[in-house]
Amino acid sequence: MALRARRPQKEEHDPKIIEINAQMQGSLIFRDAVTLKINGVFKGSLELKGTLTIGEEGDVEADIIADNVIVAGKIRGNITANKMLVLMPTSELRGDITTAKLNIVEGAIFQGSCQMMEGLLNLDEVANYLEIDLVEIEALANAGKIPGTKTGSSWKFERTQIDNWAASAKLNS
Repeated sequence: MALRARRPQKEEHDPKIIEINAQMQGSLIFRDAVTLKINGVFKGSLELKGTLTIGEEGDVEADIIADNVIVAGKIRGNITANKMLVLMPTSELRGDITTAKLNIVEGAIFQGSCQMMEGLLNLDEVANYLEIDLVEIEALANAGKIPGTKTGSSWKFERTQIDNWAASAKLNS
């Protein structure tokens, strides 16, 4: 009797890894979690769930929205990093940033303004963050189906709880 080794099964929730080593132009939007690495030239706009890494050879002219952004190359454009932005010693960033956490390593060049995200979000911010209609978010909050706290007539949501809720909702769908 011959025994065959089992092939490891791929997890469906493993992030996809995409690497760009060429010149590209356009608008890229990734709705699923990805790890995108750019070592070439990119012009346009980038929006993704997951992590964007600009390598030392990367040269990007784009407005960027991502969960995590790690920069070792050059960027001209505005960045919204919903979780964390890291500027490595070889990075050059010329543009405005909005992020929850920021790490600028000695040697990095940053020219622009920085807006730190608060840990608490209101209804509008949650709707934009999750890309769900405001009326639907309010209905979920009133029904107790999304974690939040109502004070008077306004709702407050903790970003980490919203992230956990969104992750569990995606796994259950």
